[in-house]
Amino acid sequence: MNVLSLFDGMSCGQIALERIGVKVDNYYASEIKKHAIQVTQKNYPNTIQVGDITKLKGSDLPKIDLLIGGSPCQDFSRANKTKKGLDGEKSGLFWEYVRLLKETNPTYFLLENVRMKKEWQDIISEELGVQPVRINSSLVSGMLRDRFYWTNIPFDTEIKDKGVKLSDIIDDGYVDREKGYCLLESYSRPLKTPAKIARRYFLYGFWQVVFKDEKTYNRLKGDYNLAQEGDVRYMTNEEMERAQNVPPGYTSDLTRNNSACLLGDGWTVDVIAHIFQGIKVKKNIEKVIVD
Repeated sequence: MNVLSLFDGMSCGQIALERIGVKVDNYYASEIKKHAIQVTQKNYPNTIQVGDITKLKGSDLPKIDLLIGGSPCQDFSRANKTKKGLDGEKSGLFWEYVRLLKETNPTYFLLENVRMKKEWQDIISEELGVQPVRINSSLVSGMLRDRFYWTNIPFDTEIKDKGVKLSDIIDDGYVDREKGYCLLESYSRPLKTPAKIARRYFLYGFWQVVFKDEKTYNRLKGDYNLAQEGDVRYMTNEEMERAQNVPPGYTSDLTRNNSACLLGDGWTVDVIAHIFQGIKVKKNIEKVIVD
């Protein structure tokens, strides 16, 4: 199987294919972030890096069996004041995905993105010819991650809840919820003081944090300005890897912040592996028919 991964990041799609035992002959990755490429090549040295998506041509590639990608979501975000959507500089790169989908004409394709305005969702659906499936990663992880998946892969849309809790993926400390807040790329830009970390968490709940113990949590909930060194912390590399179902040590060469950047932008691997199971099932059926 030849795979073309656009906006490949740290190659979560490659992890998912390996996890379910789908043989990949050539994996072409379009990515421009230095740290993402570094992590991918450390873990999958045979990956063929093809660079900037805007300069990539389908005619330069062999027959592609699977095209995957999660185009940038920044212009869809509620936190973005301009919200230009598909006209935005970053989210507008969706049109490069469409171009390469037409140029490579793969057997299967998968596009992932965040929840967005219905008008943008409908445009994407019309361009790809399929309606999205909405899946929350909380079914397979201790973290929330509500996403849309557009694909022509015939997979079972019912995913069994594995019952993983946030407390299952942290090494120590106390967390006040069953499922953690969605891991985001912005988690790579931490606040500097314990009081500021606690304030953001209690007031806005934007980034997931871990408290020293339940007693400390209750004390800071009453007054976050009392937070001292050691009272509250961000998740470690290893904990973030578990949150995204990534193999332990996958991002070990990176600093905590660079790891958070890639993992926050990445896919929840077990969700993607579940979708890819549809390819494996279909191939097995075809093999039986041929035999």
